[in-house]
Amino acid sequence: MNDEPAGAVYRIEDLAHRSGATVRTIRAYQDRGLLPRPERRGRANVYSDAHLTRLRQIADLLDRGYTLASIKELLEAWDTGRGLGGVLGLAAEVGGPWTDEEAVRISRADLVERFGGAPDEAAVADAVELGVLEPVPGEEDLFLVPSPQELAVAAELHEAGVPLPAIAGHLRELRGQVEHIATRFLEFTTEHVFARYLGQHQQPTEADTIEAATLVRRLRPLAQQTVDAELARAMRLFATRQLRRHLDPDAPAESADGWRSVRIPASTMRAVEKLVGLEQASAFITAAAEREVQSRTLDTLAANMHESKEIGQLP
Repeated sequence: MNDEPAGAVYRIEDLAHRSGATVRTIRAYQDRGLLPRPERRGRANVYSDAHLTRLRQIADLLDRGYTLASIKELLEAWDTGRGLGGVLGLAAEVGGPWTDEEAVRISRADLVERFGGAPDEAAVADAVELGVLEPVPGEEDLFLVPSPQELAVAAELHEAGVPLPAIAGHLRELRGQVEHIATRFLEFTTEHVFARYLGQHQQPTEADTIEAATLVRRLRPLAQQTVDAELARAMRLFATRQLRRHLDPDAPAESADGWRSVRIPASTMRAVEKLVGLEQASAFITAAAEREVQSRTLDTLAANMHESKEIGQLP
């Protein structure tokens, strides 16, 4: 940005009024190198439209969630000829909606009705803390629901008999696990995909940031699709195992690969280990058990055949 004022000129108070920043903030930006110094004209410092534009750029980037340090880097890139368009486009993709859900509003009365008809301020406070509900400014009895699906799930669980505090506790636990999954997915895609566009040792070019924004748009659904598929697989596996355990409480526990644990006396295990060695003990016991099963199966078949012959010889 050119430091020379062009067009209109402003005193610092006028610049503050037009930009919405305070005089103190403008001076702080100057001290941090975010805003060029004013031009000295006689005994007065004057600012230009370029200063006003820069202040509005800073305000816009702050609204997008950038820190002052990162804003300084972006503006320096802008000053050296690299555009902000690609970076802001990437920010818009990353900061945009990651779901097709649309937020809705719900009144306190409707909320109470959906959750059993009895007011529960502690439950409402939990929901607000977790972001399931967001108070609407100026409307004491109105809430914004960012995810109607999440609220619907909570209502179904409560109707099925799950207490509201338990639902809130489960959501806290689940959120921590899901945030871990999200972090790992981002680390994975950054390492293998985005690193070549957003290298740490050089400023990305306009083309790099535009390409990265396109990739975000393409890869955005993949995280949810992967989690949906894996959750379905895990739920099928563990729900079936849970049902079997409830239907037959005395059945030995079975692992994911189909093995069951069986208690064997320590003296027997020591004898087997002495006979075949520690590493071969498990295989020996498995083979011995299978041999015994086969032997008994053959004995049963032979007995049945013998019994059939005897029956056939009867008059």
